[in-house]
Amino acid sequence: MKREIPEVTLNDGMRLPAIGFGTYNLNGNAGVNAITSAIDTGYRLIDTAYNYENEGTVGEAVRRSSIPRDQLIITSKLPGRYQEYDKAVPAIQESLYRAKLDYYDLYLIHWPNPKQGNYVEAWQALLDAKKWGLIRSIGVCNFLPEHLEVLEKETGTKPSINQIELHPFFNQEEQRSFDEEHHIQTESWSPLARAKDILNNETLEKMARDHNKTVSQIVLRWHYQLGSIAIPKSASPERQAENISIFDFSLSETEMGRIAELTRPDGRLNDQDPATYEEF
Repeated sequence: MKREIPEVTLNDGMRLPAIGFGTYNLNGNAGVNAITSAIDTGYRLIDTAYNYENEGTVGEAVRRSSIPRDQLIITSKLPGRYQEYDKAVPAIQESLYRAKLDYYDLYLIHWPNPKQGNYVEAWQALLDAKKWGLIRSIGVCNFLPEHLEVLEKETGTKPSINQIELHPFFNQEEQRSFDEEHHIQTESWSPLARAKDILNNETLEKMARDHNKTVSQIVLRWHYQLGSIAIPKSASPERQAENISIFDFSLSETEMGRIAELTRPDGRLNDQDPATYEEF
Protein backbone atom coordinates (compact mmCIF):
# COMPACT_ATOMS: atom_id res chain seq x y z
CA MET A 1 0.00 0.00 0.00
CA LYS A 2 1.54 3.28 -1.07
CA ARG A 3 0.96 6.31 1.14
CA GLU A 4 2.19 9.79 0.39
CA ILE A 5 4.11 10.96 3.44
CA PRO A 6 5.72 14.41 3.49
CA GLU A 7 9.48 14.56 3.95
CA VAL A 8 11.80 16.75 5.98
CA THR A 9 15.39 17.62 5.08
CA LEU A 10 18.09 17.33 7.74
CA ASN A 11 21.00 19.74 8.10
CA ASP A 12 23.26 17.29 6.22
CA GLY A 13 20.86 17.03 3.28
CA MET A 14 19.35 13.67 4.17
CA ARG A 15 15.59 13.43 3.66
CA LEU A 16 13.33 11.64 6.15
CA PRO A 17 9.63 10.81 6.20
CA ALA A 18 7.65 13.06 8.53
CA ILE A 19 6.53 10.04 10.57
CA GLY A 20 8.31 6.80 11.44
CA PHE A 21 7.81 3.51 13.23
CA GLY A 22 9.09 2.61 16.70
CA THR A 23 10.09 -0.98 17.48
CA TYR A 24 10.75 -1.08 21.24
CA ASN A 25 9.69 -4.49 22.63
CA LEU A 26 9.06 -5.90 19.14
CA ASN A 27 11.21 -9.02 19.17
CA GLY A 28 11.48 -12.42 17.52
CA ASN A 29 9.20 -13.64 14.77
CA ALA A 30 6.22 -11.69 16.08
CA GLY A 31 8.37 -8.55 15.95
CA VAL A 32 9.48 -9.31 12.40
CA ASN A 33 5.85 -9.71 11.35
CA ALA A 34 4.85 -6.44 13.02
CA ILE A 35 7.69 -4.52 11.35
CA THR A 36 7.11 -6.02 7.90
CA SER A 37 3.43 -5.13 8.31
CA ALA A 38 4.43 -1.54 9.11
CA ILE A 39 6.64 -1.38 6.02
CA ASP A 40 3.83 -2.80 3.89
CA THR A 41 1.52 -0.15 5.37
CA GLY A 42 3.84 2.60 4.19
CA TYR A 43 6.36 3.31 6.94
CA ARG A 44 9.88 3.86 5.65
CA LEU A 45 11.62 5.21 8.78
CA ILE A 46 12.23 2.36 11.25
CA ASP A 47 13.68 3.05 14.71
CA THR A 48 15.60 0.59 16.89
CA ALA A 49 18.51 0.69 19.35
CA TYR A 50 21.35 -1.49 20.62
CA ASN A 51 19.65 -1.68 24.01
CA TYR A 52 16.28 -2.72 22.55
CA GLU A 53 17.91 -6.09 21.80
CA ASN A 54 16.00 -6.29 18.51
CA GLU A 55 18.38 -5.01 15.85
CA GLY A 56 18.38 -8.55 14.46
CA THR A 57 14.60 -8.51 14.32
CA VAL A 58 14.63 -5.22 12.42
CA GLY A 59 17.27 -6.50 10.01
CA GLU A 60 15.27 -9.65 9.32
CA ALA A 61 12.16 -7.54 8.64
CA VAL A 62 14.18 -5.47 6.17
CA ARG A 63 15.26 -8.62 4.36
CA ARG A 64 11.74 -10.07 4.26
CA SER A 65 10.23 -6.80 3.08
CA SER A 66 9.33 -6.26 -0.55
CA ILE A 67 10.67 -2.70 -0.31
CA PRO A 68 14.28 -2.24 -1.51
CA ARG A 69 16.80 -1.53 1.26
CA ASP A 70 17.73 1.84 -0.23
CA GLN A 71 14.14 3.04 0.18
CA LEU A 72 14.17 2.39 3.93
CA ILE A 73 15.67 4.59 6.65
CA ILE A 74 16.92 2.41 9.50
CA THR A 75 17.94 4.02 12.80
CA SER A 76 19.85 2.54 15.71
CA LYS A 77 21.49 3.95 18.84
CA LEU A 78 24.71 3.63 20.82
CA PRO A 79 24.21 2.63 24.49
CA GLY A 80 25.70 4.51 27.42
CA ARG A 81 28.18 1.81 28.44
CA TYR A 82 30.00 2.09 25.11
CA GLN A 83 30.58 5.83 24.86
CA GLU A 84 34.38 5.72 25.16
CA TYR A 85 35.81 5.89 21.64
CA ASP A 86 37.53 2.49 21.75
CA LYS A 87 34.25 0.89 22.86
CA ALA A 88 31.97 2.92 20.60
CA VAL A 89 33.56 1.89 17.30
CA PRO A 90 33.17 -1.89 17.82
CA ALA A 91 29.69 -1.33 19.28
CA ILE A 92 28.62 0.39 16.05
CA GLN A 93 30.08 -2.51 14.08
CA GLU A 94 28.29 -4.96 16.37
CA SER A 95 25.01 -3.13 15.73
CA LEU A 96 25.48 -3.76 12.03
CA TYR A 97 26.45 -7.40 12.55
CA ARG A 98 23.35 -7.99 14.66
CA ALA A 99 21.10 -6.55 11.97
CA LYS A 100 23.15 -8.04 9.12
CA LEU A 101 23.12 -4.64 7.43
CA ASP A 102 25.95 -2.95 5.56
CA TYR A 103 25.08 0.47 6.96
CA TYR A 104 22.63 2.39 9.13
CA ASP A 105 20.92 5.41 7.68
CA LEU A 106 20.83 7.09 11.10
CA TYR A 107 22.85 6.31 14.20
CA LEU A 108 22.29 8.19 17.44
CA ILE A 109 23.90 8.51 20.86
CA HIS A 110 21.08 7.19 23.05
CA TRP A 111 21.68 9.39 26.14
CA PRO A 112 24.33 12.00 27.00
CA ASN A 113 25.24 10.29 30.32
CA PRO A 114 26.79 13.54 31.60
CA LYS A 115 28.22 12.01 34.78
CA GLN A 116 30.46 9.78 32.66
CA GLY A 117 31.34 12.70 30.42
CA ASN A 118 32.23 10.57 27.39
CA TYR A 119 29.64 11.73 24.89
CA VAL A 120 32.16 13.78 22.87
CA GLU A 121 34.24 10.60 22.41
CA ALA A 122 31.09 8.79 21.32
CA TRP A 123 30.31 11.60 18.89
CA GLN A 124 33.79 11.35 17.39
CA ALA A 125 33.23 7.63 16.89
CA LEU A 126 29.99 8.37 15.04
CA LEU A 127 31.76 10.98 12.91
CA ASP A 128 34.41 8.44 11.94
CA ALA A 129 31.85 5.70 11.30
CA LYS A 130 30.07 8.07 8.93
CA LYS A 131 33.37 8.77 7.18
CA TRP A 132 33.94 5.01 6.81
CA GLY A 133 30.52 4.53 5.21
CA LEU A 134 28.93 2.64 8.14
CA ILE A 135 26.39 5.41 8.81
CA ARG A 136 24.76 7.93 6.49
CA SER A 137 23.64 10.50 9.08
CA ILE A 138 24.45 10.94 12.77
CA GLY A 139 22.48 12.39 15.64
CA VAL A 140 21.63 12.14 19.31
CA CYS A 141 18.80 11.39 21.70
CA ASN A 142 17.83 13.25 24.87
CA PHE A 143 20.56 15.91 24.53
CA LEU A 144 19.95 19.19 26.33
CA PRO A 145 21.13 22.51 24.85
CA GLU A 146 24.34 22.44 26.90
CA HIS A 147 25.22 18.99 25.56
CA LEU A 148 24.53 20.03 21.97
CA GLU A 149 26.66 23.15 22.37
CA VAL A 150 29.59 21.07 23.64
CA LEU A 151 29.41 18.74 20.64
CA GLU A 152 29.54 21.61 18.17
CA LYS A 153 32.28 23.42 20.09
CA GLU A 154 34.48 20.32 20.39
CA THR A 155 33.99 18.84 16.90
CA GLY A 156 32.50 21.57 14.70
CA THR A 157 29.63 19.26 13.73
CA LYS A 158 26.05 19.47 14.93
CA PRO A 159 23.77 16.43 15.13
CA SER A 160 21.28 16.08 12.30
CA ILE A 161 18.57 14.99 14.71
CA ASN A 162 17.73 15.08 18.43
CA GLN A 163 15.26 12.41 19.49
CA ILE A 164 13.57 13.44 22.74
CA GLU A 165 10.65 12.47 24.94
CA LEU A 166 7.80 14.51 23.50
CA HIS A 167 4.06 14.13 23.95
CA PRO A 168 1.10 16.31 24.97
CA PHE A 169 1.90 15.97 28.68
CA PHE A 170 5.54 17.01 28.14
CA ASN A 171 5.79 19.22 25.07
CA GLN A 172 9.45 20.32 25.43
CA GLU A 173 8.83 23.81 24.05
CA GLU A 174 12.24 25.20 25.05
CA GLN A 175 14.18 22.20 23.72
CA ARG A 176 12.23 22.24 20.46
CA SER A 177 12.94 25.93 20.02
CA PHE A 178 16.65 25.39 20.62
CA ASP A 179 16.76 22.53 18.12
CA GLU A 180 14.95 24.58 15.50
CA GLU A 181 17.18 27.62 15.98
CA HIS A 182 20.26 25.43 15.52
CA HIS A 183 18.86 23.54 12.52
CA ILE A 184 18.64 20.23 14.39
CA GLN A 185 15.55 18.16 13.57
CA THR A 186 13.48 17.14 16.59
CA GLU A 187 12.12 13.59 16.72
CA SER A 188 9.56 12.39 19.30
CA TRP A 189 9.87 9.21 21.31
CA SER A 190 6.82 7.97 23.23
CA PRO A 191 4.76 10.37 21.07
CA LEU A 192 1.48 8.97 22.43
CA ALA A 193 2.65 8.92 26.08
CA ARG A 194 0.77 6.29 28.07
CA ALA A 195 -2.12 5.15 25.93
CA LYS A 196 -4.68 5.10 28.75
CA ASP A 197 -3.95 8.68 29.77
CA ILE A 198 -4.01 9.91 26.18
CA LEU A 199 -7.05 8.01 24.97
CA ASN A 200 -9.20 9.11 27.93
CA ASN A 201 -8.23 12.78 27.83
CA GLU A 202 -11.36 14.90 27.38
CA THR A 203 -9.62 17.68 25.40
CA LEU A 204 -8.21 15.20 22.90
CA GLU A 205 -11.42 13.18 22.74
CA LYS A 206 -13.40 16.29 21.74
CA MET A 207 -10.93 17.15 18.98
CA ALA A 208 -11.13 13.57 17.71
CA ARG A 209 -14.92 13.81 17.50
CA ASP A 210 -14.73 17.21 15.79
CA HIS A 211 -12.38 15.88 13.09
CA ASN A 212 -13.86 12.39 12.86
CA LYS A 213 -10.44 11.00 13.75
CA THR A 214 -9.03 8.93 16.58
CA VAL A 215 -7.26 10.47 19.56
CA SER A 216 -3.99 8.93 18.37
CA GLN A 217 -4.40 10.62 14.99
CA ILE A 218 -5.00 13.96 16.69
CA VAL A 219 -1.83 13.62 18.76
CA LEU A 220 0.31 12.47 15.86
CA ARG A 221 -0.99 15.33 13.72
CA TRP A 222 -0.02 17.66 16.59
CA HIS A 223 3.56 16.33 16.42
CA TYR A 224 3.64 16.88 12.68
CA GLN A 225 2.43 20.48 12.99
CA LEU A 226 5.02 21.10 15.70
CA GLY A 227 7.64 20.10 13.13
CA SER A 228 8.70 16.96 15.00
CA ILE A 229 8.97 13.45 13.55
CA ALA A 230 6.90 11.05 15.65
CA ILE A 231 7.78 7.34 15.82
CA PRO A 232 4.68 5.57 17.16
CA LYS A 233 4.77 1.82 17.75
CA SER A 234 2.00 -0.71 17.21
CA ALA A 235 1.92 -4.40 16.34
CA SER A 236 -1.63 -4.05 15.01
CA PRO A 237 -1.91 -3.57 11.22
CA GLU A 238 -5.11 -1.58 11.75
CA ARG A 239 -3.48 0.74 14.27
CA GLN A 240 -0.39 1.07 12.07
CA ALA A 241 -2.59 2.27 9.20
CA GLU A 242 -4.47 4.60 11.52
CA ASN A 243 -1.29 6.18 12.91
CA ILE A 244 0.11 6.97 9.49
CA SER A 245 -3.14 8.47 8.17
CA ILE A 246 -2.70 12.00 9.51
CA PHE A 247 -2.05 14.07 6.42
CA ASP A 248 -5.62 14.70 5.26
CA PHE A 249 -6.64 17.15 7.99
CA SER A 250 -5.20 19.99 10.07
CA LEU A 251 -5.48 21.26 13.62
CA SER A 252 -6.29 24.93 14.11
CA GLU A 253 -4.05 27.27 16.07
CA THR A 254 -6.64 27.20 18.84
CA GLU A 255 -6.54 23.41 18.96
CA MET A 256 -2.74 23.39 18.95
CA GLY A 257 -2.87 25.81 21.87
CA ARG A 258 -5.27 23.62 23.82
CA ILE A 259 -2.97 20.64 23.43
CA ALA A 260 -0.04 22.80 24.55
CA GLU A 261 -1.94 23.52 27.76
CA LEU A 262 -1.85 19.82 28.65
CA THR A 263 1.90 19.87 29.34
CA ARG A 264 3.10 19.49 32.92
CA PRO A 265 6.42 20.23 34.65
CA ASP A 266 6.47 16.62 35.88
CA GLY A 267 5.23 15.22 32.59
CA ARG A 268 8.14 12.86 31.93
CA LEU A 269 6.87 9.27 31.83
CA ASN A 270 9.71 7.72 33.82
CA ASP A 271 11.40 10.76 35.36
CA GLN A 272 14.38 10.35 33.04
CA ASP A 273 16.04 13.77 33.16
CA PRO A 274 18.96 13.91 30.70
CA ALA A 275 20.81 16.23 33.09
CA THR A 276 21.20 13.35 35.54
CA TYR A 277 19.96 10.10 33.98
CA GLU A 278 22.61 7.49 33.16
CA GLU A 279 21.83 4.76 30.63
CA PHE A 280 23.74 1.51 30.96
